[in-house]
Amino acid sequence: MTDTEPETRHHRQSARFLWLYALAAAGGAVAYVPFLTILLPERVAGFAGDEAVTVLAYAAFSGAIAASFANIGFGWISDRTRARRPWIAVGLALSGILLVAMRNVDSLAILIPLLVCWQVALNMMLAPLSAWAGDRVPDEQKGMLGGLLAFAPALGALSGAIVTSPGLADADTRLLLVAGMVAVMVLPVLLLGDPRPMPELMRDPEPVGEDIRTERRDPVARMWFARLLVQIAEAALFAFLLVWFRSIDASVTDNFTARIFSFVLGASVPVALFAGRWSDRTGKPVPPLILGAGFGAAGLAVMALAPDMETGIAGYVLFGLATSIFLALHSSQTLRVLPKPSTRGRDLGFFNLTNTVPSLIMPWLTLALVPVFGFDALFWLLATLCAVACTLLLSIRKI
Repeated sequence: MTDTEPETRHHRQSARFLWLYALAAAGGAVAYVPFLTILLPERVAGFAGDEAVTVLAYAAFSGAIAASFANIGFGWISDRTRARRPWIAVGLALSGILLVAMRNVDSLAILIPLLVCWQVALNMMLAPLSAWAGDRVPDEQKGMLGGLLAFAPALGALSGAIVTSPGLADADTRLLLVAGMVAVMVLPVLLLGDPRPMPELMRDPEPVGEDIRTERRDPVARMWFARLLVQIAEAALFAFLLVWFRSIDASVTDNFTARIFSFVLGASVPVALFAGRWSDRTGKPVPPLILGAGFGAAGLAVMALAPDMETGIAGYVLFGLATSIFLALHSSQTLRVLPKPSTRGRDLGFFNLTNTVPSLIMPWLTLALVPVFGFDALFWLLATLCAVACTLLLSIRKI
């Protein structure tokens, strides 16, 4: 947290740190996206056969629980030790070692403990990395930070395409490639970032009365629930988009769906950068979030009403762009509303639950609705969730 720099007041963080931090955040996405979406399912299919879906369900549940507790725990530890970089570095090393160790997985008895340990080590890196931005990036640059964070999901998806390129590497070597890519992306900010100290960002607010404390807590709760609702919708579409496409057109391939995903994630980057810079210039961080949730609801409504594949794709592109921008900007603007710098890492761990809890909720929503009422009912429910998120954000007066 303090990292032993002198307490010199600066109003803006260096562009070098912002860009290197964004690269490291993208490295965090590369650490888990290709593994959890491609490499792990392939490995499980190799030893579990017809039981692969069941094994993956147990693995996903165990991993989500471990990630939730580890993110809160290591955020809190980095608060207490008043240091971020050492924990990021150790987590980077341990998570890379454990990822490569996945080459030895050949049964559920090995998979679950190793996956839990990997999630703990990964969140040893991710939790203090998230909090470090709050320590070093002032409010007037948080929009820009959010725009840069849009690179993370795009590069996470791209890394999966790279490591699975035909003829590039076998299954075991792919794990080594992912670990190496993560190290190359995270180490520069640790070694070369040299962030300017921001002592004003490290001071807890003065004690206040109960009314003011309640006023401060109110936007925190609204921001948390808004992100949770949008994340549930995003997780459902991520998991079942291919199935829905094939319910409209049985000839749709997984490659076609992957290209749609890639287009949405790539296109969201310049739009998020523009929206983030606009929010910094105008001092209005909430309107882009409101629009993101609102357009996300509109995209889902289009999907629910879509009479053909072209309309369905248009609805998904609208939803995907809107929610990708929302999630990137929300990640940075959340740093505005956290109550105390001294507990920033722990509090971000609780916000991280909005990333892990949807993976526990979403399958049950889908199983309850789709077999009986079809995908239209699911999309209307998800559109309602996004609309509620939009309403919550509209009720925030100022952050």
